[in-house]
Amino acid sequence: GVALVIADAFNPDGSVNLMSPRSVLKKVIAQYNDLGLQPVVGPELEFYIADRTEDGGYKRAHEKTGMVYTTGILSDPRGTFLHTLRMLDQMNIGVFAGNAEFSPSQYEINLYHSEALDAADRTFKFKAAIKDVIALRGQHATFLGKPWSDEGGSGFHLHFSVTDMDGKNQMHDGKGNLSDTALKMIAGISANAAALTAFTNPTVNAFKRLGPDTLAPYRANWGYDNRSCMTRVPPERGQGTRLEVRVGDGAANPYLLVAGILAAALDGIKRNLECPPAAEGMAYDNEDAAVLPMTFTEALDALEANKHLSDQMSQELINVFLVMKRDEIARYEEEVKTPTRDVTAWEVAEYFEAY
Repeated sequence: GVALVIADAFNPDGSVNLMSPRSVLKKVIAQYNDLGLQPVVGPELEFYIADRTEDGGYKRAHEKTGMVYTTGILSDPRGTFLHTLRMLDQMNIGVFAGNAEFSPSQYEINLYHSEALDAADRTFKFKAAIKDVIALRGQHATFLGKPWSDEGGSGFHLHFSVTDMDGKNQMHDGKGNLSDTALKMIAGISANAAALTAFTNPTVNAFKRLGPDTLAPYRANWGYDNRSCMTRVPPERGQGTRLEVRVGDGAANPYLLVAGILAAALDGIKRNLECPPAAEGMAYDNEDAAVLPMTFTEALDALEANKHLSDQMSQELINVFLVMKRDEIARYEEEVKTPTRDVTAWEVAEYFEAY
């Protein structure tokens, strides 16, 4: 009995409001279309299910380890995850798989790929629905990137490719290799990686998930089926040829994450950037690639200094984003006097329910 509607934002004079993340994504997509390309996106998101504690905090819904990639009663003792999958299926938003993830009470659900704006819309509905459905079960879902100091973080991985306007994949050369377009896209993501992390990792907390040997990226590198890289090239070819950007944090706004990644890749195409060599082995040790920002301040500084993303996206949105997020950092630093990699009470209060 409830209608869910996604709307665009316009200025009072009827012009497009480019402080709106959805409008900015549409602008980026239009620039691809001008080049005869259509971005296709497949999101992967991880989240935790938690219970509220007597002191008003949260704890993981269960503590069973070794449940990664499983389903059923052992990894979902109250059936909350299964119930959530069934409810999402009724929304008809393209959910097709789900399983327990690496840490206790952590889960992942996959969405079918589609044209980028549609995929972002479905992801927005998806995140809202999961939180609502699980709240109605008396529990809490959080996409916060690093909700616990003692367990792994939750990511928002983005698989994406470009096709021509007839739907033919443009990421390969027909001989099992990546196309020039794909290599330029990788180059753009690598060149803009530091600034991009401000959108893919939009909280103070998000940077506590990143680092060496964390199962999350550490350097602005790429590799063939290499999950220790920021950008992974999955092994499929033909119509399945795509990139996977693995730096995203579960708390990211779907529109800004998709727009940012697509804008970075578009910059590589437009400036004809040369792709750096692929990393091999454990990419955390690949010193040829720059280390990603390790704090939100570093990421915002990189975004403010980067004119390539603002050219493809919107300076108005970036200006507002910088002001709001620098205020967020100031409030964190006022409360937490000594920098720490541990998750603080301030982060739980600020982010746990909101994300």
